[in-house]
Amino acid sequence: MDDDAHDPLVTPALQLGDDLLARLRDAVPQVADEAVAAIEDGIPSYADLRGRAGQMLREAVVLALGHFLTLASHNANAAMPVARSTSAAYDLGRGEARSGRSMDALLAAYRIGARVSWRGLSRVAADGGLPAAAMGGFAELVFAYIDELTAASVAGHTDELETTGRVRERYLERLARLLVAGSGEESLTDAASRAAWDPPQTLTAVALPATHVAGALPHLDPRTLHVSGDLPGLDDDTAILLVPEARGTGRAALRRVLEGRRATIGPARPWLRVHDSLTRTVRGLTLPRGRSQTVDLDDRLVDLVLGADPAALADLRAQVLAPLADLRPATRSGLEATLRSWLLHQGRRADVAAELHVHPQTVRYRMGQVREAYGDSLDDPAIVLALTIALGAPATAERR
Repeated sequence: MDDDAHDPLVTPALQLGDDLLARLRDAVPQVADEAVAAIEDGIPSYADLRGRAGQMLREAVVLALGHFLTLASHNANAAMPVARSTSAAYDLGRGEARSGRSMDALLAAYRIGARVSWRGLSRVAADGGLPAAAMGGFAELVFAYIDELTAASVAGHTDELETTGRVRERYLERLARLLVAGSGEESLTDAASRAAWDPPQTLTAVALPATHVAGALPHLDPRTLHVSGDLPGLDDDTAILLVPEARGTGRAALRRVLEGRRATIGPARPWLRVHDSLTRTVRGLTLPRGRSQTVDLDDRLVDLVLGADPAALADLRAQVLAPLADLRPATRSGLEATLRSWLLHQGRRADVAAELHVHPQTVRYRMGQVREAYGDSLDDPAIVLALTIALGAPATAERR
């Protein structure tokens, strides 16, 4: 089947004589001025197109009308101006996308321009004696031509958004990786500029399963960065979010968004130092979660401190608990638990008994055994501090 049968721009000859075609071409400048004026009056976003911008719009309209008349004359080389027109329309659509504008204004401009151009050209065509039958074909060609330009602009707008989106995503990912790597200020500010990313005052590193990222992102600050895969200390199933301004009410909102997503929330840090937040977040992944699926490390600072050097903590425990080392395991365990509670409750026997679910007399008896083992050293602040730290880990473990 002939492909031309489906081409909306292929029409029967419009019987435009040389004289009428010349008159139409002479009318193009005035018709273009009328179209531009109508566009500026009818579309607010084009109302301030004065100077060079307004001149460029007029030149585009003149060019499109000139190409249209070449097509309307049914010249054997009509495909060339049509291709140039659609190419220009495609670039116009891309330009609108780069300017951050939607296609709405441009589509409205096409509609207004088509209406005004048809009114002006048809007036000249009628005055030039174009037959009524040919006038219908003339109108059909005008609006088919506009449809072609519109489609080309939409394609250009879409392609630019997709291209720009992909390029920006790459820049944002590069920025995120530089941040988690702890790169220098110059590299980070340059990467932020390239990504058109407005730096917040603080960023908070959040680790969570990669499968939960898509569900969380729509509820977070649009500037939130995310990265996954090939991250030191993390497996490929874990993603990192860098969330802006997660302090105060912002942190409470972040916790609500992440509830149930098995996230680990690090501390807020100046955005250039978010690597510090990430370091703590990675350490926090080792903490037991208990019933809580999401862990806010601001609430687990004691656990983090006690777990900073497990070997040192084990040595400390062995050292300060040596007076109890020779007791039977069950007795030793009871005395350690009682001593821990006694230290935390500052010697309040009733509170210790309530925590351990024993009689106050049992607390008194056990502490008598402890004092017998430690002697006067329990009155030494340094020993008390060491015992509190050494016994802190089991206490936090029981609370998990």
